[in-house]
Formats: sequence, C-alpha cells, structure tokens
Amino acid sequence: MQLSDVNLLDLDLFERGTPHEMFEVLRREAPVFRHTGDGHQVSDFWCITKHADLKAISKDPLTFSSERQGTLLRDPEPSSLDQLRLIMLNMDPPRHRQYRAIVNKAFTPRMVRELSARVKGMVQRIIDRVIERGECDFVEDLAAPLPMEVICEMMGVPEEDRRRIYELGNSMVGFDDPELQPDGTPGQINESNAASAEMFLYAAKLAEKARKYPGNDLATALLRAEVDGEKLTDMEFNSFFLILAIAGNETTRTVTTNGMYDLLTHPDQYRRLQEDRSLIPSAVEEILRFNPAVHSFRRTATRDVVIRDIEIRENDKIVLWYPSVNRDEEVFEDPNTFDITRSPNEHLSFGVGEHFCLGSNLARMELRVIFDSLVRQLPGLELAAPPRRLRSNFINGVKEMQVRFEPGHASSH
Repeated sequence: MQLSDVNLLDLDLFERGTPHEMFEVLRREAPVFRHTGDGHQVSDFWCITKHADLKAISKDPLTFSSERQGTLLRDPEPSSLDQLRLIMLNMDPPRHRQYRAIVNKAFTPRMVRELSARVKGMVQRIIDRVIERGECDFVEDLAAPLPMEVICEMMGVPEEDRRRIYELGNSMVGFDDPELQPDGTPGQINESNAASAEMFLYAAKLAEKARKYPGNDLATALLRAEVDGEKLTDMEFNSFFLILAIAGNETTRTVTTNGMYDLLTHPDQYRRLQEDRSLIPSAVEEILRFNPAVHSFRRTATRDVVIRDIEIRENDKIVLWYPSVNRDEEVFEDPNTFDITRSPNEHLSFGVGEHFCLGSNLARMELRVIFDSLVRQLPGLELAAPPRRLRSNFINGVKEMQVRFEPGHASSH
C-alpha cells in the first residue's frame, strides 16, 4: 500500500475492520498527513498517527482546542456549535476543568470500589438470562446491558426507561450508519437530530424527578453542584446526562465486544486466560490497546504551530487516530500481536491530559468483572457468525456478534 491509497473517509473500509495498513503507511511515511476532505461535510484535515504527537497535542488544549469546532471529524453546523459546547467533551480550560471537577466526585476510586459488588451482581443476572440457551447475540445480550445499567443506576434512571436510553445512544453514535437512523439515511449530530432532542427531553424529566425526590445519585449531585457560585442550567444538566449516557455506555460495550472477538480469534491467548484468571487486568489493558472504542477525535489549532517540521495554520483541523498510536512501533514491541501479558502497555485508549477519560476507573472495573465471569461461566464460547461492524470512522463498534457456548444453569441467587 502507498500513501496515495490512504482514504480514511471510506466508511465501507471501516465497516470491514480498522484500516491498520493505512495507519502503518502514515506512521512510516507521513506521521503528520494532510488528508483531503469530501467536499461536503468533512473539510481537509491533518492526521496524527504517532503516539508522542497525540500525547503532546492532548496535553496542550490551549493550542489544540476542543471547543472551537467540537471534537468530531465531521464539521459541525455553525448553528449547532453553542449546543455542542455545552458538552464537556467540547470544552477547553478553564471551563472544562470546572465542569470536570463536578463529575469527578462521582468517579472516585472509592465510588468504583463500592460499586464493584453491585456490578458483580448485575453481570451474574446478565449471564443468567442467556446461559441456558447456549447461544446469543454477544453485543445485545452480554456486552450492552452492563454499562447501561451502571450509568442508569448512577444517574437514577428507572429500569423501565433504560432500554430507550440505550436505543437513543446507539442512534447518536451511529450517525454514519444508515441502519441505526430512523429514516435509513446517515444523519448528523446537531440540534435537529431527533435522538439528541429526545435524550435532552428525557434528561429534563430526570432533573425534575431528582429535584422533587433527591436521592444518593449522580443526577441529584449534579443539580446541587455549582460552577463559580452558579448552579447548572437546565441545558448544562441535560448535556451532562447526554455525554454520560453515551460515553459511559457505548465505549465500554464496544471494548467488551471487541475484546471478546480478539480473544476468540486468538485462541492461545483465550486459553491462557482461562487457565490463569490473574491475567485478567493485563488482558483488559491489551484489549483496550488492540481495539480501542474510539477511532478518532478532532482538535482545532488556535494559532500557527509546527509539528514534525510541518506548518499547521490557525483554525486547521487536526484529527487524532487512536488505533494508530496504540500500534506505534516506537512504543510497542510487535504492535500487531495480541498479547494479554504485555507489559508495559502505554496505550492511549482513554486519552491523555485535559480530556483523559473521567470514567476510566469505572470502565476498567466493569471490564475486569465481566471478562472474569464470561471466561468462568461460558465454556466452549465461539463465534457462530462473523460480527457485523458499525459503519463509522468515529466509534470502532460492532452491531451484532452471534456466539455459541455450552448451555449451563442459571445461578440460584
């Protein structure tokens, strides 16, 4: 493959699998690469494919802004920018730090430890629902329910509403996949997006309930919180709910599915894990590295700057490619080898710097619990059909993955 073959806007390519060959060419020949846009919704952009560069850019939010044009590769509608900037993902310091401090209170290591026993119970119930069947859709039946239940429980979302929140989140991250849009055409994340609007309406109802009946949940904590002596506006609360429902759910579900796929397609590694479950923590880190949940995030240059002797102009679009930096030959030995004992493992799947993933402790705990349980309780697990992947260069997702296993008995507790 040559540099002239690189096309990271070909979504059919991503639907078949992450285009690692293209990333290898870019790392080797043009680590800061000017990629032509599509002349429609994506303007020209710079590709960042090396570990050190992504790290440096992420740690300099004043030069590389999340706020100017949001964090998606696709260009936002000017009319939607104000709404996008209410979402923490699209904020710069100092505002970002103030809002982050509010949510940080809910994601402490202590909170994660306290949640751990409840998560084990949730995982057991999830496995119990399918164990006697001997087959299921791994995404829908095993990977998806856990992160959604955890976030909904934290936010105080009643059980009967959780399914709908899950569907709305799917629709919002799958904006490039016709199958996940109500009218069968790829949409756009902006104020006219029906799923986004419905999510906002639901958040408003949740806020009303939390004001009337305050509880020991994140919704109540957010409504009590203050930034510069001011309580959150309704719009700010709704935006918090939206980002937690998507970031806390889609990404963990995606890594769970990708991780199981990587274990099943590397049977020697899967066997090692079955024989020695003390390898679960390092296996989770390798799963995160090998197939991260997010393909790309965008930054916008706030001034003229030079990266690797390449001149970047103010307002240029810069796109960070996480699957590429996680296989940077300068950082990882045999980067294309899936090795559950890999150490050290300096993957950047949770980001780095200002926007380092708030829920990384929670995600790691959920992944450790679910993989420990799956490895123990579903012997003979294997793929029953090739997975159906999301058509997206944003989320590295799987829509469906049919699996078989030896039927067992649901636990009595």
